[in-house]
Amino acid sequence: MPKNHRRRLASHQRQLPLRVGVLLAIIALPAIVTSAIFLVEPPSISYRHPAIDYATAPRTDPVTKLATKLRSGEATLAFEPSGSGYLQALLHALHIPVESQTLVFSKTSLQSSLINPTNPRAIYFTDDVAVAWIQGSPAIEIAAHDPRQGVMFYVLNQQPIFRGFQRPRSCLECHVSNETKGVPGLAVGSTIIDENGEPYVSIPIDQRTPIESRWGGWYVTGKTGLGRHLGNAVATSPNEPMLHHNEANFNLRTLDTRLDTKSLATPYSDVAALMVLEHQAHMTNLLTLAGWKFRVANYSRSANESIWASPTETLSHFTSSETVEELVDYMLFIDEAPLTDHIKGTAGFEEKFEAEGPFDRHGRSLRKISLNSRLFRYPCSYMIYTAAFDALPVEAKTAIYLRLWQVLSGANRDTKYARLAQNDRIAVIEILRDTKVDLPNYFYEDIR
Repeated sequence: MPKNHRRRLASHQRQLPLRVGVLLAIIALPAIVTSAIFLVEPPSISYRHPAIDYATAPRTDPVTKLATKLRSGEATLAFEPSGSGYLQALLHALHIPVESQTLVFSKTSLQSSLINPTNPRAIYFTDDVAVAWIQGSPAIEIAAHDPRQGVMFYVLNQQPIFRGFQRPRSCLECHVSNETKGVPGLAVGSTIIDENGEPYVSIPIDQRTPIESRWGGWYVTGKTGLGRHLGNAVATSPNEPMLHHNEANFNLRTLDTRLDTKSLATPYSDVAALMVLEHQAHMTNLLTLAGWKFRVANYSRSANESIWASPTETLSHFTSSETVEELVDYMLFIDEAPLTDHIKGTAGFEEKFEAEGPFDRHGRSLRKISLNSRLFRYPCSYMIYTAAFDALPVEAKTAIYLRLWQVLSGANRDTKYARLAQNDRIAVIEILRDTKVDLPNYFYEDIR
């Protein structure tokens, strides 16, 4: 990042203490909260902790698995010398649909010099891996979620002779922070930028952010209705670094009128894909944080059994801990900002995403996108099916499942859960009964 850009951004960050991240145009989110289960807990968990060992522990993320197949000859990556290099082959190998393409044009990347409104950064993703590509860039950036370790960062050099995936340490300088919950993670930002893509200031966004504050620095295509947002816009006056809502920036079907899209996989930056990415980025961080905290707690308990309470009391602490509560609340979309109008993508992402299932006996799925008053038809995150959720320590899953049941069954009558309609709670439980094999027995009890 150029020095003058750093000084400029730093001055704005002193006014609004949020930090712009790098990979995937992604910045991060609020600080770690201390859980009641930890008797003496540091402000954050070191990725060097023996229970974590982020740098050297065995990995099973999608990129590691692909690298194994490439070494054995089971898979190959074709290089397009006059096109996008390894991009298309990489998307195919990682089973990432091109319909997931979202485009960001703020210079919030290690490769910021290449990014501007006429040459945006393309991001493609699935539940556990994201690929970032820039026209003319010497490398493709990849973020892959390891079920135990958290997000792993890789680069693939755009050279005809395949040299393997590199794992640069510099990524952790921005991707382990209070904003990522203290773990290697991701988040989506909304950025005020000038006409060259230089950011004035950025805020973190997710499903809790009102639509009118989202998508600064991003291209957005699709039907966004009457609701306002900050997508497709730049700040034109350095003396007044503000983005103004403009009707011309809403409801763009494609980007053909905004930039040359011939080099891109599609002419879209799909609003539905972007909203799913917003949910998924923070959900990924919460799953990583929960796994790390419970693993560190187990490590400490093994080191000194005498400091722990009885198993029943320990489980109670786990269940009521702020870590579990925050994860479950986010998973159930408790604080989701309501949509002001119906939204619909135009790139075909919704159909691709929903087809992944799984489906219950009535054909219902947690991946069913609504975009009417909320993102999903059924208020429970599809990421309950991910390898990251399944790899959580047994104590973590026990606590999460118990709190999920307390909320969904109606046993927990906290007023914040009143927004969950009974028919939605029942539907989520029924879908989970048919699609999640490791549900505790109490999920099959009568629903209040």
